[in-house]
Amino acid sequence: MISPKSLLATAIIASLVAIGPLSTDMYLPAFPVLMQSFNTNINHVQQTLSVFLIGFALAQLIYGPLSDRYGRKPVLLGGLLLFLVSSLAIVFAESITTLSIMRLFQAIGGSAGPVLGRAMVRDIHGPKDSARLLSYIGTAMAVAPAAAPILGGYMTVWFGWQSIFLFLAAYALLGVLVLGTSIPETAPPGSHHIMSVGNMLKNYTLLLKHRTWRWYTLSCSFVFAGLFSFLSGSSFVIIDFLGYKEEQYGLFFALVVAGFMAGTLIAGRMVRQIGINRLMGYGSVIAATGGISMAILAITEVNHVAAIVVPQMIYMMGVGIVMPQAMAGALAPFPHMAGTSSAFLGFIQMSFAAAIGVLVGHYHDGSPLSMALSIALMGVLTLVSFLRLRLASDNEEGDDDPMTQADSA
Repeated sequence: MISPKSLLATAIIASLVAIGPLSTDMYLPAFPVLMQSFNTNINHVQQTLSVFLIGFALAQLIYGPLSDRYGRKPVLLGGLLLFLVSSLAIVFAESITTLSIMRLFQAIGGSAGPVLGRAMVRDIHGPKDSARLLSYIGTAMAVAPAAAPILGGYMTVWFGWQSIFLFLAAYALLGVLVLGTSIPETAPPGSHHIMSVGNMLKNYTLLLKHRTWRWYTLSCSFVFAGLFSFLSGSSFVIIDFLGYKEEQYGLFFALVVAGFMAGTLIAGRMVRQIGINRLMGYGSVIAATGGISMAILAITEVNHVAAIVVPQMIYMMGVGIVMPQAMAGALAPFPHMAGTSSAFLGFIQMSFAAAIGVLVGHYHDGSPLSMALSIALMGVLTLVSFLRLRLASDNEEGDDDPMTQADSA
């Protein structure tokens, strides 16, 4: 077993958290091919992504309390095994309906990685260092979504879309082997408590009533929903509307992820100096600026790939700053139920994203307009949520407030 605080352990946790973006981003270039292979339309193909997020969101409500009761490691191993089996089943799907059903099971298994990865970071590093570590994990994790569409595009062209899910199955198998042999249990000793529906509801109610938890969560959820708007609509806009190839789409996506990496690097370096509040404020303004810029360009019919990629790079810089700070702030005051807090945050985050994905698909007219407007709206709502967070913090004082604790880091 390796030390949980080692760089290697952090890298392993980051790779497990990356299962989420890998599962969504890698097959994005295959969307037009899936539409042709299953003789279906854009809505049905996009539903495979929305269904994944719904399963991803719902499963987190169970994984968090389960991990608080039985420990992070056994629950995470079970999720990875389910992800592995369902990924293999997708390879043999004969209809878009079957593929969607298997994507649901894949999501249920895969959601264990991000929710328990965040909880493990909180277990190991505590409230003061978790924001910094989550930022750096976000930087490392950005390599996966940057490379995933490029790799997925070439795999689709060379080997067919099925090869993507074979790769994901192999990734999960490697995760099971490494986690099982190298990472010890991270849940604090004595933290296990009786799991019941009543206890779960009590804990979730406690989180919702917390004066800043809900605004941290909404900030995180809105900014992520804007990212998902891009995931849901960008392949159709760039490949179908603008006429670029699947392989080229991956390169444009990598540029967008570079914005995210820049944001996480900035956040990791500056969080100890200026605190998560001020960082979230900067990130919220940046995200809103990127979203509004894209909307203006779409409304004025500037139909060029730069009108999509450059504003989204700006938006993603905001995402890279806001999300790690919001997650750390939400987890900070609840060390005894970090899994539950992480799970409920993830549920709300993914639910918002799934709803936005459905709306983008429903209103998609072939142009970038519906995608751009939704990204702009989510950027503005992120900024509004941050302002409400500041107001909630200013109106009430207390040592248990996560914002106070985080800013003292």
